[in-house]
Parts: sequence; structure tokens; C-alpha cells
Amino acid sequence: MSIRFDGKVAIVTGAGGGLGKCHALELARRGAKVVVNDLGGAVDGTGGSSAAAEEVVAEIKDMGGEAIANGGSVSDRAGAKGLVDDAVKAFGTVDILINNAGILRDKTFKKMSEDDFEAVLNVHLVGSMYCTRAAWPVMEAKGYGRVVMTTSSSGLYGNFGQSNYGAAKLGLVGLMNTLKLEGGRKGIRVNTIAPVAATRMTADIGIPAEIMEKLKPELVTPAVLYLCSEDAPNGMIIEAGAGYYAKVQVVEGKGVHLGPNATVDDVAANIERIGDMSEATPFGQGGEVTVKIFQTMPS
Repeated sequence: MSIRFDGKVAIVTGAGGGLGKCHALELARRGAKVVVNDLGGAVDGTGGSSAAAEEVVAEIKDMGGEAIANGGSVSDRAGAKGLVDDAVKAFGTVDILINNAGILRDKTFKKMSEDDFEAVLNVHLVGSMYCTRAAWPVMEAKGYGRVVMTTSSSGLYGNFGQSNYGAAKLGLVGLMNTLKLEGGRKGIRVNTIAPVAATRMTADIGIPAEIMEKLKPELVTPAVLYLCSEDAPNGMIIEAGAGYYAKVQVVEGKGVHLGPNATVDDVAANIERIGDMSEATPFGQGGEVTVKIFQTMPS
């Protein structure tokens, strides 16, 4: 049976182009009422115009859907609250929030200014928090909500010249890991997409044209829509690109208990056992690690 979003109200940030636009259009095709948010700035976050968001709204209306535009900045508390307020005013509620908005200010850590570091964190991490925090009471009151964060392989694994971006993107995984626990009891499921796609943010990173052609942002959207569907999981990270989809998970090795008098020399002598990931295990929350530690203590 085809997944539909009839009767659902979705907010998509950074939806004036690229990934966000694809998410917004497909949600609308499948019946959702969409709030298209986009500041309309440059890749580095400077400038602004509502034209891009309004063009996407026009496309949705041309296909017979319902949508409104919002040009607020997600990195501004008032802007994030206004985004949710606009959704409630226009459509009565919020069911889905896709935190997609982002900027890039790439430089090596040595050359990067504190302002450039903070600006990227403020849009990706703090902006996602602001929007989610604004939508949370609406979702909690109705006992239903779907939130999708957007991480990156740069955050999951690192990438040269992207310390600000990587820190923000991995921070979003940490945010999800707690919100999945707090929201799960209230009918709110929180998941994360790790997209690999050709957009204006990846246009200048030197990927060959023949590869970029295969990295269509439309091929990320199916995973995003699954993560905000009725039957969505809770706390899942999906990597998606060029038709490839894979679950990503933080895991912990079996480990070794070195006793209450362990020294740095003991750690050095056992580093191969400590680093053995052959029996790696995922955990659902931080407290499970503490339980494991005590379980491995010699009796």
C-alpha cells in the first residue's frame, strides 16, 4: 500500500531548493499540507529572499496541493517560533518537521574564524533545536509527531575543512538520541537522515560531473518520507544517496575490564582487546553502558 500523508501538516526548512524542495514536493504529492521555509540566502547564509520558497509553493499549488511560504531564519528564536505559528494559523497543527536548513563555511580549523564556526552551528544544530522546540508542544498535545534531523557523513566520520559542519551534524545525532526517548512516550518519533546528494552546497567540492548526475536529491527523499511516516521507526539514522540506503549506528566494542587498579600501562598493554570491534553492540540509551560496565566486572 502506498504511503500517504493525507491530513498531515509538514514543515520543511531550507525547502527553497535542493533536498528540502524535493522533500516538500513529494510530501505534497502524497497529500500533505506543506509549510515551505527558506531564508533564501547564499550557501554561506548571507543575504535573504522569499522568492525561492514562494516558487516551491507555486509548484505545489499547480499540482493541486496546499502550501504556504515562510522566509524566517531557523537560527533565530523568533523566526523558528513564527514558522510553527504560521503552520498552525494556516493549517491548524504540525504533524511533521523536517530540519533540513543548512549553510557551509568551509576552512581548515586553523584558518576558520570563531564567527564562521558559530554561524554553522547556529543554523544546523541550534536552528534544528529551535524549530523542534517550537513544534514540540503542538505535537505533544496531540500525541503525535514526526521529526527528522539532517546529519552528514562529515559529522559521522569527519571531512577535511569542515570542523564546524561536522560538529553541528554529529550534534544533531546526539539531539535525536535524547529526543527519541523523551518523545517516544508522547507519540513523537525522532529520526535522522544522512544524505549524499548533488546540491548547491556540494557543487564546489570537486566531485566529477558524471558522479554528481547520479546523486540526485530526489533519491534521498524516499528515506526521509519513510522516517516521517505513520510507521516510522524511532531513533534511526539512514544514509541515503544515488539509490543506496543503509542504517548507520553508533556501536561499542565488547571491551575488557582491567580492574579497580588499572593504569595507563594496563590500557596500553590491552589496546588491541579494547579496540576489538568483532562483537560490537549498539545501545538504546546511555544508562545501558553503565549496566554493561558493572556486568563485566569480575565477581
